[in-house]
Amino acid sequence: MPLASRTILPFCSRTFLSPLRVASLLVSPEKSSSTFFRRVHVHQLFSTSTTTTRLFSSVNCSIQSTSTLEAESQALSRPNVVDILEERGLLESITSEKLRSACSDPNVAPLKVYCGFDPTAESLHLGNLLGIIVLSWFQRCGHQAVGLIGGATGRVGDPSGKSLERPELDADTLEKNISGIQNIIVKILGGNHVILDNYDWWKDVKMLDFLKDVGRFARVSSMMAKESVKKRLESEQGMSYTEFTYQLLQGYDFVHLFKNEGVNVQIGGSDQWGNITAGTELIRKILQTEEAAYGLTFPLLLKNDGTKFGKSEDGAIWLASSMLSPYKFYQYFFSVPDVDVIRFLKSLTFLSLDEIKILEDQMGKQGYVPNTAQMKLAEEVTRFVHGEEGLKEAVKATEALRPGAEMKLDWNLIERIAEDIPSCLLPIDRVLRFSIVDVSVSAGLFESKSAARRMLKQGGFYMNNERVDDENKRVGDEDIVEGKGLVLSAGKKNKVVVRIS
Repeated sequence: MPLASRTILPFCSRTFLSPLRVASLLVSPEKSSSTFFRRVHVHQLFSTSTTTTRLFSSVNCSIQSTSTLEAESQALSRPNVVDILEERGLLESITSEKLRSACSDPNVAPLKVYCGFDPTAESLHLGNLLGIIVLSWFQRCGHQAVGLIGGATGRVGDPSGKSLERPELDADTLEKNISGIQNIIVKILGGNHVILDNYDWWKDVKMLDFLKDVGRFARVSSMMAKESVKKRLESEQGMSYTEFTYQLLQGYDFVHLFKNEGVNVQIGGSDQWGNITAGTELIRKILQTEEAAYGLTFPLLLKNDGTKFGKSEDGAIWLASSMLSPYKFYQYFFSVPDVDVIRFLKSLTFLSLDEIKILEDQMGKQGYVPNTAQMKLAEEVTRFVHGEEGLKEAVKATEALRPGAEMKLDWNLIERIAEDIPSCLLPIDRVLRFSIVDVSVSAGLFESKSAARRMLKQGGFYMNNERVDDENKRVGDEDIVEGKGLVLSAGKKNKVVVRIS
């Protein structure tokens, strides 16, 4: 097959280009860094490509135009979203201060803002949530939100923040991941948004067209200066040419969206600054337009000690309920330490700063009920991600599992929470009429009978949320919920569901 007939994605595949190391290309005597790309003007960008963007059937992906009168009316009343983000600790950098003024200028139409999500997993995770929150703030301030799923860039893999090249995903896995991410964005952002897939415009782009119409505008020295590139080149593994081109692929996404969809702002985490500025530079060089294109980054979500917020002992904090229950999601935020909770209330919720200040003041006063601020954080974030029903489920499970709770346990509820806490299967003849101390050891709640007795004497041993005070207590028929099992607890956190066989 002639080179010119190959599209950019198969040609830039892992099989063909990943073995090529950027460092070896740069030291090649035939191609020095000064001649790797040449700067000339392009009269037309991919003029032969007229592929119609594939739209998700469940989402209305048409971007509606707004009349000048409507734009002015909205702008007169819309708050400045950049100022809001800055006040709440959600602003790291912007490419121009003109973005701030454009946000509330009555002579400027509402902005169209996009954030990209590569389909590396079936669900987005807590690190992606900030992007959705910032998109939602733009929405709430009268602007248009666009979610871009990286069906094309996901085949390459963003090297930003990664010490190793991302594993290659097959087509079926990518489609499954794309569908899962789409569903999450739709559920959280509601109907007033657009979802696009960059595979729709990349799948027919020819390799030679890409080099001619995009590559010649990229300077290798600038690409090499990106932090994500420098770190990888210094590593033992180095960087493949496939990963090296990622910033150009993401950069051209902005060109395409700016030119064809009227999108004029790209947002992302602080580690995306290099990719975002690559896009604004390509727009300036390729389209040679006086219209403004802006970039905005927000800080990565970090705990007070500087470590990443968003991972538990069990792994990532997923946004899909199929991968992490609303109960566990809620519990993660409920367990945030006091030193972090106010900052997270500002960045992860839409509570007013006045409401958050009241909570902060209460924390320093006598009579403050511990974890009140954490409960508010957990409620607000769970509601935003999982909706009112998800929050109700999480609160009900939390109450049901609270030692000493008055809520009567039923087996349906126990079955739901059993997915989130340890469980075991014991025959009825090893439970019924047996000492509660013996059953707790058999169930794995305690390592020994002496440990169980110590906890019981300290008042921290519970069966079905009722405190056990008598170490001679034996399990009766009335203790087995609906004849199917029971819940044992040691303190507030250690629990086990005992299923009866």
